[in-house]
Amino acid sequence: MNAILAPVPAIALPSPAGALSGQHLTFQLRGGIYAMPLEHVREIIEFGSLTTVPRMPAFVRGVMNLRGAVLPVVDLGARLGLPPAEASRKTCVVILELPGDTAPLVVGALVDAVCEVAEFAPTDIQPAPSFGAGIEDRFMQGMIRSDAQFIILLHTSAALSPHELARLAADMATQ
Repeated sequence: MNAILAPVPAIALPSPAGALSGQHLTFQLRGGIYAMPLEHVREIIEFGSLTTVPRMPAFVRGVMNLRGAVLPVVDLGARLGLPPAEASRKTCVVILELPGDTAPLVVGALVDAVCEVAEFAPTDIQPAPSFGAGIEDRFMQGMIRSDAQFIILLHTSAALSPHELARLAADMATQ
């Protein structure tokens, strides 16, 4: 793969250590609001061009160059069973660092828009409903009521399984 993509400016985030106090990144996917623990979020970058990789699942949109490293980019909505993303000026790539067996796995998650970093107490999180959320139960840790809306709390390690993504990354490296 010869395509070299210039890194794009990053948005600074609070220290990941704050995740222990209940900080979450909230973002939009296909009209819904979702959240993930801030502890896995490393940075947020503007969506740019991606290099597609043949024979990858539909939810893997391609790879990008992030400061010299090849980074797989997953359409998070498509991974959750929602329609594929249509890029807009608000589309972002959330760079995540997930624990792996031997080393952390770094992956980009394509989201429609980033909302904010919000603090949720454990008592704010309700059990996920067994129906009606529009995504598989295994991808949800719970629901958070915020103002007049519900926020779906993602189970990041299930939605972006390090084992599955490591296998996909190995497949990309051999192509």
